[in-house]
Amino acid sequence: MSNLFKDVYNPTFYSEFASVVSDVIPDFSGDQFNQLIFTDFFKTMELKERMAHTSAVLHHFLKSDFSKAVIQIIDIINALEAQGIKEKSVEYMFIPHYIEQYGINDFNSAIVAFERITQFTSCEFAVRPFLIRYSEAMLKQMIDWTTHSHASVRRLASEGSRPRLPWAMALPAFKNNPEPLLPILDTLKNDIDEVVRRSIANNLNDIAKDNPDFVVQFATANIGKTTVTDKLIKHACRTLLKQGHEDVLALYGLSSNNLAVEKLKLASDKVNVGGALAFEFELTNNSEDSRTVRIEYAIHYLKKNGTLAPKVFKISERELAANQTLTINRQQSFKVITTRVFHFGAHQVSIIVNGKTFMNKAFELINLES
Repeated sequence: MSNLFKDVYNPTFYSEFASVVSDVIPDFSGDQFNQLIFTDFFKTMELKERMAHTSAVLHHFLKSDFSKAVIQIIDIINALEAQGIKEKSVEYMFIPHYIEQYGINDFNSAIVAFERITQFTSCEFAVRPFLIRYSEAMLKQMIDWTTHSHASVRRLASEGSRPRLPWAMALPAFKNNPEPLLPILDTLKNDIDEVVRRSIANNLNDIAKDNPDFVVQFATANIGKTTVTDKLIKHACRTLLKQGHEDVLALYGLSSNNLAVEKLKLASDKVNVGGALAFEFELTNNSEDSRTVRIEYAIHYLKKNGTLAPKVFKISERELAANQTLTINRQQSFKVITTRVFHFGAHQVSIIVNGKTFMNKAFELINLES
């Protein structure tokens, strides 16, 4: 079995899907569907290319009138669910892609489609071009969805409107001014479904990257009201906490006064790619009162242009008794991964407590195989 993510699109998947579609569309040909899917270029296609390709092939068999095609798509989803077929990862996201690709000129039919499809597979990516093209009408619809009975539809209102949703097109209007999102954030901040609340936290975390004051105001206004909202706010403020934002640190009583970090030691000042940086340090609370400490470290990665770019990692957040000293040991992996390119040379590790950088030490990233 392939370990490639794109191979969720495989003969077994398409065979199962074609079998269901043939029960819904009388003149559907499974053989022709598979012939159109498995072109000479299919193996070279990446995940998103296969997703778009699948929606294009499906388009060949659906009604040319988009409003009628939507009815067929909903019937297909109903048939899939009736047979107990559920999405295992992202394989059915070609269906919302179909709406994005072929329904952009039919707002009303697309809305009907999104509301049903997102209950089967998320429409968070596909809805975004509609937010850009039909900004007022689409935002109004998403606000209406915040009171929908199905959690996945409520989640779409939040996830689809995130200004910086990963792997999706950004929403420049909301990056510039997140105020229009406030009705969505306010309505769903105490939603009964944790997945919906987590989406609100992620939306706020997106906003924090461009409009930190908006998130600070939201957090200040809502903290301490309910347990679930407090958890949401803490998750929403994670970027601001890592950045050491003073107002957010103050909101959680995270002062760096009377704290000391000492005896930062590296197991070695040279780390091989594929290995790990091991280090330890001591943290002391020099005050006469117990206090909360948020303990983090930053790895300052060497960039191609010779500058250093820090990435902050959380160790823990805990109570530290009066005059208590902790010895903390950590390892940071330098295993090769696809999401980070390592550059050999001088790096740094920093110890951060309650938003303040206390100590730095340099180390060198090397390649023993070279």
